[in-house]
This record gives sequence, structure tokens and C-alpha cells, in this order.
Amino acid sequence: MPVSTATVATPRPGRYIKQLVSHLGHKASAEVTGDGRGSITIGGGTCVLSPRGDHLDLIVAAQDLDTVARVQDVVARHLVRFATQEELSVDWSAPVAGQDIQILDPVLGEYLLAHCTPADEVLQELVVKTIEATGGAAGMQISHDEGTFLTMLVKMVGARNAVEVGVFTGYSSICIARGLPADGHLLALDVSDEWTTIAQHYWERAGVADRIQLKLGPAIEALRALPADPAIDIAFIDADKVSYPAYYEEIVQRLRPGGVVVLDNVFLGGRVLDPAYQEDHHVAMRGLNDLIAGDDRVDSVMLPIRDGVTVARKR
Repeated sequence: MPVSTATVATPRPGRYIKQLVSHLGHKASAEVTGDGRGSITIGGGTCVLSPRGDHLDLIVAAQDLDTVARVQDVVARHLVRFATQEELSVDWSAPVAGQDIQILDPVLGEYLLAHCTPADEVLQELVVKTIEATGGAAGMQISHDEGTFLTMLVKMVGARNAVEVGVFTGYSSICIARGLPADGHLLALDVSDEWTTIAQHYWERAGVADRIQLKLGPAIEALRALPADPAIDIAFIDADKVSYPAYYEEIVQRLRPGGVVVLDNVFLGGRVLDPAYQEDHHVAMRGLNDLIAGDDRVDSVMLPIRDGVTVARKR
């Protein structure tokens, strides 16, 4: 459950960050990044400090409430003590679980959809069919604004060769294929014959079936069987989360310079933000998010699109 925040009004946020990091760095892991943000890790809990003009934002995350309270106390006490020229107030929010963090307000989500190029009849029918056929699993289908984003990326990259890991009922496949030229090729990888049967029907309906090659079976084996030459222009990963690191590595090796890999669900419903969640897929996604941010083979950006989307471009 443990993520807590505080906003401290002060005209000197950068100064306090440096003081806290310098002082607490003797007894904890602490650093200041090039953009002035600070990070302090104390006994399994971390406080991130960000300067925001006339205030200082604090975010504490840990695996349990006791550790959250301990980090809050240490940071707040030292911050107030360092403030010799002003009186600071540190009011922490009640700790919340990552899954309760509202990544995208429903009102904003509807506004985004209303101001995106509308879905055509085929995509609208596919949404309905997916709900009817898969029930609660329909949430695995990407949203229309994310699909439009994929189509635009494919076109902007000038992609001819694409790879998709995780097909489900084919919505994202259609969006990717529509961005390809007539002689473009999408290798679509999945393990479900049931769901991809629906996909193949709608690929035909959308007029892109001739650009898509479906391969059923373990995606990691199919990726490793691809030529080592960097020939992939764009890839989309939206499959089993534990395997994301392996998928990413095989794809990045085969991306051409300027090629792009897009990863869906990098927030895992907010759970990656909460250290209390330690199941295999949480750990794998956290590790991959950190790896990509420091991967000198790519330039990357994480976007708050739906459940989080990372776009990494090969240097």
C-alpha cells in the first residue's frame, strides 16, 4: 500500500534538496540528478525530491507502512531543521497502494477519445466482438487513442518491417499494418489460436491481411530465430509481462538505427510505482523500466498513455 506525497511551499527547493542529499548521504544512499531532482534511500524506502518553482515535491515509496513512516520522519525532520530562514510545513498524504493511483481520470480519458481521429466501422465492430467473445479479458485490447498513436508512429518511422508480440484479437495488428506501405510486412506473434482466429477475420475485413504473417507459439523462440541483422523498423510488445525483458533484448538487437520499440502496460495499473508489489511480473517490469532508462543503445520516453507506454528509439 505504501506511497505517500507532500508538497512543501518554499522559494528554495533546489537548495534544500542539495542539503538533504549531502547530509543524509553519509548514512544512506543519496544523489542529485542533473536536472536537480534528489533521491534518498533509507532502509528499503525511497524519497524522491523534485524542485517545482516555488515548492518542493516529496514522494515516499516503500514495501511497508513502517518504512514509509520512518523515511517520512527522517526527511521531514531534517528539512525543517535546515530551514533557518523560513518556517516549513511538511504534510504527508495518507499512504495509498499503487493500484489505487488514478493514472488517467475517466473524464480525461473520454476527452482524449473524443478528440482523436475516430475509429472506423471495422475497429468499432472488433471492439464489440472482443467484448462478446472474451468477456473480462477484453481489457487486454488496446484503446483507440493508443491504436491511432501506433499507426502514426509506424508512418513517422517510415517502417516497412514490423513485429508485434501479443496479438489478442488483432486491434493493434490492424493499427500497425495500416501504417505500413502496401508491400510492408508485420510479423504477429501469439500463442492463442482462439483469439487470433478473431484477429484474422478482422484483418481481412480491414484489408491488411496480406501484410500480416501470424506465427503461433512461444514468441521468444520466434524472435531468436529471426536473422541477427538489424532489419526491424518498429516493434510493439504487449504480451506476458514476465517475458518483457527477454522480448525487449531480442528486439533491440535487431532494430535498425532509428527503429522504434513500443512497450505497453509499463505501469501495470500503478503497481510498478509501489514497492509492496513483488510478484514476478512487477519485479520484471520495474527492472526493465530502469534498464531502458539507462540503456545507451536507445533514446526513450515513458508516456502516461492509458496504462503507460514506453517508446525507445535505437541510436
